[in-house]
Amino acid sequence: MTTVRLMWTRARRELPGSVLAVVLVFLVVLPVAFIVVAALSTEVPRPGNARIGTFTFDNFRILATSSGARSLVNSAVIGAGAALVSLVVGASLAFIAARTDAPWRRFIFIVGMAPMFLPSIVGSLAWSLLASPNTGYINIALRDLGLPITFDIYSYGGLIFVLGLYYAPYTFMLTYSSFSMVNSDLEEVAAVHGAGLGHLLRTVTLPLAVPALAGAAILSFTLAMENFPVNAILGNPANIDTLPTYIYRLMASSPVQANAAAGIAVALTATVIVATYAQQRVVNRKRFTTLTGKGNRPRPVPLRWGRWLATGFAMLYFLVSVVLPILALVATSTSGSVYISRIADVFSRGFTLERFSAAVSQADFRTSMVNSILVAVLAAVIGTAIAFSSSYVRYRTTSRLGQLLEQVSMSPLAIPQVVLGIGILWAWLTLPFPVYGTIAILVIATVAVTMPQAYRSVSASMLQLDADLESSAVILGARRFRAIRNITVPLMRTGIVSTLLLLLMLGMREMSAVLFLYTSDTRVLSILVFHSFENGSITFSAAISLVFVAIIAVIAIATQLVGIRERRFTDARV
Repeated sequence: MTTVRLMWTRARRELPGSVLAVVLVFLVVLPVAFIVVAALSTEVPRPGNARIGTFTFDNFRILATSSGARSLVNSAVIGAGAALVSLVVGASLAFIAARTDAPWRRFIFIVGMAPMFLPSIVGSLAWSLLASPNTGYINIALRDLGLPITFDIYSYGGLIFVLGLYYAPYTFMLTYSSFSMVNSDLEEVAAVHGAGLGHLLRTVTLPLAVPALAGAAILSFTLAMENFPVNAILGNPANIDTLPTYIYRLMASSPVQANAAAGIAVALTATVIVATYAQQRVVNRKRFTTLTGKGNRPRPVPLRWGRWLATGFAMLYFLVSVVLPILALVATSTSGSVYISRIADVFSRGFTLERFSAAVSQADFRTSMVNSILVAVLAAVIGTAIAFSSSYVRYRTTSRLGQLLEQVSMSPLAIPQVVLGIGILWAWLTLPFPVYGTIAILVIATVAVTMPQAYRSVSASMLQLDADLESSAVILGARRFRAIRNITVPLMRTGIVSTLLLLLMLGMREMSAVLFLYTSDTRVLSILVFHSFENGSITFSAAISLVFVAIIAVIAIATQLVGIRERRFTDARV
């Protein structure tokens, strides 16, 4: 009897983790398995046909073709270039905001993160309007001034510039805390011994931040490698194929080359896994510890004559990453004339809301906006619930499945979104669930690709909460679920709401994962922007992009307000 009771107790203990493990298998593991199987076989499983054909390595031969090799080299070159731009811009802004006496540092901190709220597809669309060789606003202005300079955004340089521009905020966030925690005593010692500002930065400050800098560079390289929207919008006009756009072209060809696409997908995933592993190894290094038990408040580094120069650099970044793109979208969607030959035409022909109103009143826009909001809300709620449950099993129970849940939840970081989207397509077409062609499959894909962010956000809040509070309620007779509902969830409300808003914003931005999953009835805003641009409807694309940005900005501001409110609440309690 005792043995049976013990087995029952163990089964009850492992039941929540087992259920979550099954859910994550369907979300992440099964789609990846389908990609691997398709890459190593001659067929792709389809509804009513579970055969996978015969085993083969021939699907990887496409990487040795001129198109495959060129796509691989392009991805590596563009990824490395974007990582370099992101590192220089993001780390410079982080150092200015965290360690210098430059004016307006609080605003510079906001500037460092602001481009995150502009989806990469919108940023690339805006820069195609600004720096198209023939019709870009910047090039028209340069011709008006008689300057023999032409910027071509449809080039390797243009791709590297835009990707680096919009991934710089990731570098900023990763390096800001590192610069903030540098022990300034080390810098003072160098200064006392006669080191100038440049020598001090080169020999003391930057070496101490090496783990954060290297980790940020690898992360930016990984994100640029797997980015689809920027590479598609700015690369296609110049016939610059990268691995994600090459995969898309193979899947969109007739006949579909699904197995070859799977082979490239596996190669891209392997590259990203190696880069992600390297990033984690670098970030987790412990040998650069400089913050000890002694109180430490880093002293601002005096820039002297360079104070306003540093602030000017931040303002320039804000101008090219946010202000100019927004102005380009506004000018395109509200200008009295679609075609202009001089910048003065933008003003002389006036502004009108007619084309903007016509664009946002179209049925396609209304349907896509409703779909985007519905997908984002459902994915945010479901993703937060799964992340909270997985984190609870990991950190609040003795379940043996806790670490497995954590690893699977974080694994989409190493899987390119376009690849995971293809795997979800094949997996859920084969499974006996009628979700293809519905909003449900878009929600599934969005939950899968945003699971790492959800799990990390919820876990950070849960680790800050002492488990004794919940345990005390259980000891006093409350059931575990009641203790979670009445104690854990209320105390984690800020972390949960912040996670919900984060996933809401990420869900609104998502494009790559749903690229092969939507239908005409389930199209979302990001897809509508992409296809409108591809079809030449520039005004329509610009108009809906403005609405797109406005919705994301509202969510981002709400997230910041939640954080401010919680900080005030915490300060009041202290």
